[in-house]
Amino acid sequence: MNIYDVSRRAGVSIATVSRVLNGNPNVSEKTRSKVLAVMDELEYTPNVFARGLGLGTMKTIGIMCSDSSDPYLAGAIYHLERQLRSHGYDSLLCCTGPSLENKRTYFELLLSKRVDAVILAGSKFVELIDKNNQYIMEAAKELPIMLVNGYLNSPGIYSTVCNDYEAMYSAAARLINAGRRNILYLYTSHSYSGLNKVEGYKNALTDHNIPVRREYIHQCAKDLNESRKLIEKLSGLGLEFDAVMASDDSLAVGAVKFAREKNIKIPDQLAVIGYNNSILSDCTDPEISSIDTKVKQLCTITVDTLMRVFDGGNVPAKTIVAAEFIQKQTTNFSI
Repeated sequence: MNIYDVSRRAGVSIATVSRVLNGNPNVSEKTRSKVLAVMDELEYTPNVFARGLGLGTMKTIGIMCSDSSDPYLAGAIYHLERQLRSHGYDSLLCCTGPSLENKRTYFELLLSKRVDAVILAGSKFVELIDKNNQYIMEAAKELPIMLVNGYLNSPGIYSTVCNDYEAMYSAAARLINAGRRNILYLYTSHSYSGLNKVEGYKNALTDHNIPVRREYIHQCAKDLNESRKLIEKLSGLGLEFDAVMASDDSLAVGAVKFAREKNIKIPDQLAVIGYNNSILSDCTDPEISSIDTKVKQLCTITVDTLMRVFDGGNVPAKTIVAAEFIQKQTTNFSI
């Protein structure tokens, strides 16, 4: 049993339960008696995190990201921190790197600081093996866990996600309808977001009667030079392609650099589509058509959802935000 169970059974907000725990005088005797009766019925023993919610003295939210140098995550951190500050909350940021051990270590560090909630920015915190997500699900029994573009189906976890599948499906379909048939797909990871993107690409091909060929799908480090080298290698091996789709703008930059070096005309001979509509997509010549994942909107909704959780509101476990295709100079189909 946890504070959420008490809140639901008593029909009051989490904050009210916490005020009862801390003896706050701003609770009616009737409400106090009802909450205490439910706690007794459920045999609920509060912990320090639940108590802190009622006191309202910490007013601090933990934020975790895997790499703050990544343009997408840097933007997410900026918007999250700014939105939290507008609600009177401070932030503690931990940059974990990719290893699961470090993620767990920093997660425990934030819990030890008695934060009111934890926001996990980016989809790389959701592991493919369920048991590796257990530490997140256990913590969610005691304080809210918010996922920005990641999803875990467990009580106390609230996800705000971009519809990456639909975004990539739609972009691939546009290329196909414009006559492109050999579309190279480059991706950076097997994260929740990454898996949805590649499925969108594959299903768009299948629905347009184009075979999904393994030789056209490649993982690459999130580095524009590594992307350029990989594309050059594939071309040297005889792979023919008339379009490149990338799960991140950095990989798309590599495609543009490759085309410039080989005197391949963009977009006539090679179309290129990036992802995230980051500053990288505007720094190339030609500028890269990209998918805007609405990171500001994702973060605003995440924080607004968290505030509603604190107030005991009716909050959906998952909120989906639509992406937007931004056509620039590396594609020439009509939209």
